[in-house]
Amino acid sequence: MEIDEIFGDSRRENVPTKSAIYVWGYNQSGQTGRRGKEHNLRVPRQLPPELFGCPAGGNSRWLDIACGREHTSAIASDGSLFTWGANDFGQLGDGTEKARKNPKKVKQLQSEFVISVSCGAHCTAAIAEPRENDGTISTRRLWIWGQNQGSDYPRLYWGAFTPNTVIRQVSCGAVHVVALSEDGLLQAWGYNEYGQLGGGITSEGLQGARVINGYARFLDEAPELVKITQVSCGEYHTAAISEEGEVYTWGLGSMGQLGHCSLQSGDKELLPRRVVSLDGTFVNLIACGGVHTCAVTDKGALYAWGGGQAGQLGLGPQTGFFSCTPNESEMMLRNIPVLVIPSGVQLVACGHCHTLISTKDGRIHGWGYNSYGQAANEKSTYAWYPSPVDWCVGEVRKLAAGGGHSAVLTDACSLKELCEFRLADTVTLSNASVIEDVASRTGSDALARLCGRLRKHLLDGGDCNCDDEIGV
Repeated sequence: MEIDEIFGDSRRENVPTKSAIYVWGYNQSGQTGRRGKEHNLRVPRQLPPELFGCPAGGNSRWLDIACGREHTSAIASDGSLFTWGANDFGQLGDGTEKARKNPKKVKQLQSEFVISVSCGAHCTAAIAEPRENDGTISTRRLWIWGQNQGSDYPRLYWGAFTPNTVIRQVSCGAVHVVALSEDGLLQAWGYNEYGQLGGGITSEGLQGARVINGYARFLDEAPELVKITQVSCGEYHTAAISEEGEVYTWGLGSMGQLGHCSLQSGDKELLPRRVVSLDGTFVNLIACGGVHTCAVTDKGALYAWGGGQAGQLGLGPQTGFFSCTPNESEMMLRNIPVLVIPSGVQLVACGHCHTLISTKDGRIHGWGYNSYGQAANEKSTYAWYPSPVDWCVGEVRKLAAGGGHSAVLTDACSLKELCEFRLADTVTLSNASVIEDVASRTGSDALARLCGRLRKHLLDGGDCNCDDEIGV
């Protein structure tokens, strides 16, 4: 009998909701939130509520998660922001430059209800609303800190926007940041040596914020203003989606990460330029990695382009790759988008050299550089094709990929999923077979896969003491 048949409608409004955070991969700076000394953690495990100061078994929830190069941030349901990992540029927002393996609240934002967060290589940016507001303060304001952001503490930042501007989204790259207003305008600041600020020029040194007001929809026409709905920063390039579902890219394009057949300025594109090969598709999600870019259409199709030397495009080793540079066909890049997965993709996240997706059937897949286990379950240096990551239970709500680590935020939105969460917390080698059998018979596929992975991992020589393994 299905568990839903026992509990009734699994989507009732009065059903309690719980979230879980899973983090894994490179851990030299403690960015996975584990206290162990291991530098790579291949097994995604849920970070316990106690790690965030919540009581054991507490019904904790999470709103957002983000990964930087070697640090991580997460937002709790009460609007508190937690950070941990590397802190050599003050990216944790605690006023110090000392790394931390344990998550701690960002005290400077306690008067704010944090809504979303983005982590760059060495900086962090968050969008938050004042907890107390008499109506005179604009909601959804931007806070920035870390490298090139002027403070080791969060500071309120308007940049080129007026103080009453409502901020919709922010994205951090290696050395630049782009913020999106509710009105569809972008402003960018930071370094601009490759034109990643989208202002039509390159420049040396740190640049102040400027609004991007020219988008080249057609090369033979003057750039025009376009309303933007989403933006993503790669290492030295940027991509955005218009309200019409069109993709614009700019910045460094030496590895094909801009998706154009040719570039207007050597290896760079200085103005936002439409990716014409995606004509006829409506893109609703965009994600930029180190030197690659991914887009998800309204039909759930995944397109990828850019550098693929570590497998981050999911197309296999070298076969079918080509270069836009004459006589360099051995370079592993795609300079125009290629279809990787035809349907079913819901979310995508790009790390420095790896990619994660979640699909409509609730599964997580990854590919790319996998030396630390950040992309796939297999113990391989490269995952050339989409590979399952079967260690998480619950409904996937957010994916995050950093320099060498990954994170997933899942929700239990039904009594069935709450039961799966509870059982997943109690799985051991001795009871894994029994739980896997029950999970299989009740349609709890994610829990069944978790049990199978755990048994295989431990029987293949993994540490049988999971608590020791994850350092909790």
